[in-house]
Amino acid sequence: MPLKFQYNKIALQQLEKQLNIRVRALPTIKNKESALRIEVKRAKDEMNKLETVYRQMIKEYNHMVDLWGEFDITLVGIKDIHLVVQKIAGVKTPVLEKIDFYTEKFSVFNKPKWFLDGIDLIKKIATVGIEKEVFNRKMELLDRARKKTTQKVNLFEKIQIPGYEDAIRKIKRFMEDEDNLSKSAQKIVKNRQQQEAYL
Repeated sequence: MPLKFQYNKIALQQLEKQLNIRVRALPTIKNKESALRIEVKRAKDEMNKLETVYRQMIKEYNHMVDLWGEFDITLVGIKDIHLVVQKIAGVKTPVLEKIDFYTEKFSVFNKPKWFLDGIDLIKKIATVGIEKEVFNRKMELLDRARKKTTQKVNLFEKIQIPGYEDAIRKIKRFMEDEDNLSKSAQKIVKNRQQQEAYL
């Protein structure tokens, strides 16, 4: 969208003010973008690492599939997940603080003895899975903010700053031309008056 402006000093001052605001803000926005880019990569790496650990844990216990069929899944579950908010480059992101599990009481004598190990294993796998999802959400939030910041950098660099500079240049040229025309007109009037004075 082309910039709308008038050819006068007030418009020139307003455009110069807007240009200065954008020129001063650009380095800050660029720094924010690079910080977000680094944080997105960090979150993605952590998520991938947790994904690998998660898959490895599942793979290790695949040979026990038959035993898991007799496991009572109502014995253990998640009561609550505690998240805290951490700001990274102005973006609120979730951080896993702790997970509250509940464990139903059961008779250790009436159930297989591996049930206790099974409960611990489920808690570990669930913790890794939840951590992975939290990092995935963190990565998504940071990446969305990075994309918006990149768009803003591009808007400032490629559209707004050149647009304001062009508009300022046009106003200055117009005002110079107007000033030159005024001076020329004054000279012409002065010359005529001098010629009439001689006659």
